Amino acid sequence: MEKAPVNLMNYDAQGLAGYFRELGETSFRATQIVKWIHQHGITNFGEMTNLSKKLREQLSQETEIRVPSIGAEQISEDGTRKWLVTIDAINSVETVYIPEGSRGTLCVSSQVGCPLNCQFCATATQGFNRNLSVSEIIGQVWLASKILYESSNTKRSITNVVMMGMGEPLLNFNNTVMAMKLMMDNNAYNLGKKRITLSTAGIVPGIDKLAEACPVSLAISLHATNNNLRDKLVPLNKKYPIEKLLQTCKSYSRATNHNHITFEYVMLKDVNDSVKEASVLIKLLDGIPAKVNLIPFNPYKNSAFERSEERDINLFRDKLYKAGIITITRKTRGSDIDAACGQLVGQVEKRRKNIQNTHLNQQCSCHFFT
Repeated sequence: MEKAPVNLMNYDAQGLAGYFRELGETSFRATQIVKWIHQHGITNFGEMTNLSKKLREQLSQETEIRVPSIGAEQISEDGTRKWLVTIDAINSVETVYIPEGSRGTLCVSSQVGCPLNCQFCATATQGFNRNLSVSEIIGQVWLASKILYESSNTKRSITNVVMMGMGEPLLNFNNTVMAMKLMMDNNAYNLGKKRITLSTAGIVPGIDKLAEACPVSLAISLHATNNNLRDKLVPLNKKYPIEKLLQTCKSYSRATNHNHITFEYVMLKDVNDSVKEASVLIKLLDGIPAKVNLIPFNPYKNSAFERSEERDINLFRDKLYKAGIITITRKTRGSDIDAACGQLVGQVEKRRKNIQNTHLNQQCSCHFFT
């Protein structure tokens, strides 16, 4: 049986160094390959002119540089770009680029779907399929960098990465960490650890491991101020309740020396958006260097929730701000496209299933008449 080629996109610099040592090459080859792939966007070994002809031929025979592909693209009037990234014959994820002044933020997915079933999330309605490989995570950054460079001729279009796309990144810990290390590699994307933010629903053991393995900026999907409500909105809370989660956040802050931890709070009309809830949140965050992102709910089809009124969002924000908590209301971006996480892939999946059903019906009809 023919051996499958090794996809070099699945390695960070350390992994590549080990691979090349096994080939009898120096570990410096890893640096060269990382630069070619991630700095220059080259996937053809023939173009890697600082490698010997013999090594290029060997790599062409035994390895590959395989990246995901773009299945669809939407571009908003405000400059937000959303890509449906095809990772295999049946699975796709979403990647979103949000430009704002000199800042360009890329929102990256870590799983196909999500197993956590948060009640306000469009991705949750699609269930969970599988984890993404390292190549499928870092491949989103590679693709976005290439597309943005070709459209703007600017190498530094991506200044920040947020692991806030589809999936719970701490449930795909090893692959996510390796991909983030590539993002931080000086020979790849050269992003500082404070420019990469990992968002989690609250996988407490994963947060502890992250502090040691890859201490990037941390964001917590909180969304409620008491366990009864959070149990309903974020079912993971039943396993890791608010008190345990916040204690872990304090430990993370001490261990990593970050300026703050971001707490994300989706604003749901008549659910969690009262000034009283804001007062409770102030008490909860006492002793944590906290920043709060208020997120106006992004409605999607068949959702059970509505977006809070702007007046209520402002009152909630002002209450936190007066208590000395940095509070930002996230701007609604890409409102003219499928902006809520999971919407674009959901629509494409629906179209794909419709096509499959059409083909199946045609086959059934053919069999019926033969």
